[in-house]
Amino acid sequence: MSSKSELVFIPPPILGHLVSMVEMAKLLVDRDNRLSVTVLIMKFPFDSKIDSHVESLTTSVAARIRFVLLPRQNPSPEASAMAFFKQFMESHKADIQEAVRDLSASSSARLKGLVVDMFCTSMVDVAVEFGIPSYVFIPSGMALVGLMLYLQSLQDEQHMDLTRLKGSDAELDFPCFANPLPAAKFLPSEVFTKEDCRIFLGHAQRFRETKGILVNTFAELEPRAVEALAGLGAPRVYPVGPILNIKVESKKDFEIQDWLDEQPDASVVFLCFGSYGSFEEDQVKEIACALERSGYRFLWSLRRPPTKGKLEAPYDYADPAEVLPKGFIGRTTSVGRVIGWAPQVAVLAHRAIGGFVSHCGWNSTLESIWFGVPMVAWPQYAEQQFNAFELVVELGLAAEIKMDFRKDLTKGSNVFVTADEIDGGIRKLMEGEEAGERRKKVKEVSEKSKQALMEGGSSYLSLAHFIEDVWSQ
Repeated sequence: MSSKSELVFIPPPILGHLVSMVEMAKLLVDRDNRLSVTVLIMKFPFDSKIDSHVESLTTSVAARIRFVLLPRQNPSPEASAMAFFKQFMESHKADIQEAVRDLSASSSARLKGLVVDMFCTSMVDVAVEFGIPSYVFIPSGMALVGLMLYLQSLQDEQHMDLTRLKGSDAELDFPCFANPLPAAKFLPSEVFTKEDCRIFLGHAQRFRETKGILVNTFAELEPRAVEALAGLGAPRVYPVGPILNIKVESKKDFEIQDWLDEQPDASVVFLCFGSYGSFEEDQVKEIACALERSGYRFLWSLRRPPTKGKLEAPYDYADPAEVLPKGFIGRTTSVGRVIGWAPQVAVLAHRAIGGFVSHCGWNSTLESIWFGVPMVAWPQYAEQQFNAFELVVELGLAAEIKMDFRKDLTKGSNVFVTADEIDGGIRKLMEGEEAGERRKKVKEVSEKSKQALMEGGSSYLSLAHFIEDVWSQ
């Protein structure tokens, strides 16, 4: 039997998911020098920055992590982002089979299993074909796993027609949270169709076919969800987070560093909405109005939305003034800055940041917790962000702006958030006794997030159990 073992990681070409899986690979090879990891890289047909990001990764990872770039595929456009993504994954299955076959034939290490992203579950079929175990990696929280398994069991085992609850006042007694939640937040809507629901819950069904589920969370953050999963028929679950790339970019790559250095501690509100975060011009003006009205220092990452009907990432404005209220930049130059893409980790790590207006992406949530920065939660893309939103509000780590803001990547949003609502959220974040308590709680959870990864911590031990499982094959 070979004394070396290999795992194949299959992430989607979504930056947040890819980064999390690569960081997971780093953890594994650092903990056990007998393990190596091959990461199979898919590429969207549109420009996604994945190529340049992979190039930068290859210079910063251990020798026992390698990347294989798969041929770019061009599936036909579909009606929704989720349907497109399903077809995109299917179009890569033959290439992934070939890559795994080549790896099995050429590697001196024994192939021990496939680790697939939560949206790449069709690749479980490849593991079955080669007679090796599969594991699923969840770059989001434990509550999302519970939600997906819970809804899938209602649909497939209790034969509940979830679409009948659309737009109703029905509540789901979702075991991962203390209080029942409105069904309409999770079920088909104008941006999450009946077919999307079927695809989404189909991933949960495939979770049940794997040998284990790796989750980017830590037990102390989601104790209720960890407990609830035991009753949902899940495979063995390994909370191994927070898995973050917390390397802070150098000053030469961060033009706004000098401005932040001049600001008082915990005085700046940082607004950033993730890799796909953008707003139409009327919403941009409301945000600007709220910031000017609040009077707080701010750093705002403002990006141009993609062309409607196209599945592509936002991009920077040549001149942000074209969508901002007339004179806004001049009137706020003493207290704020509007930039394009932001090095989020470097910003959150800075002592001047006092609050984070976030879309509630899971990576952003974990980064905010790690650096002890309280949040204003403005969830944007339905299910994943809504779960993070519920968690941070329930734990007292975040104020809220609007909980039912939902948008589709190709169609945008028809929900409008007013300057009053945004201003109110920022004030709840930055001023008063409640804000002080929130800041204290975030610092406490921040310390727990670090302890979880230390020797003897909950995530440290959970990763050890996963490695033992891999070697037991």
